[in-house]
Amino acid sequence: MQKIAKNLQLILMCIILVSTVIAVGIEIKKMFFNQSVTLADLLLMFLYLEVLAMVRVFWDQQSISITLPLLIAITALARFIILQGKEMDPAALVYEAVAIVLIAGAIVILRLRHSDKLGLKKKKSK
Repeated sequence: MQKIAKNLQLILMCIILVSTVIAVGIEIKKMFFNQSVTLADLLLMFLYLEVLAMVRVFWDQQSISITLPLLIAITALARFIILQGKEMDPAALVYEAVAIVLIAGAIVILRLRHSDKLGLKKKKSK
């Protein structure tokens, strides 16, 4: 059963990898034909880059740390705010801003938890 689950994970990662590469090609083609690159386009390309990085990390380590999905979420929220910001009431953007701050705070806490700065790492006994 474990081997089936592992093979299924690898197959899904391959599908995600191929789909992401196709999406990058479509986005580059669209930017080329529009002859313009917007901030939303750049953030979308960054999202694709993060997805590719997550696939690579999973392929190498067979696990994904929480940091990469959080970075993808922050970038996606920023892109959403940029795309919707022109149409929405500025007061409505408060929820998205709070979400970004919470996710950024979670990343900082996770980074500090795994660092030596707080002294939370267990000392190796001799």
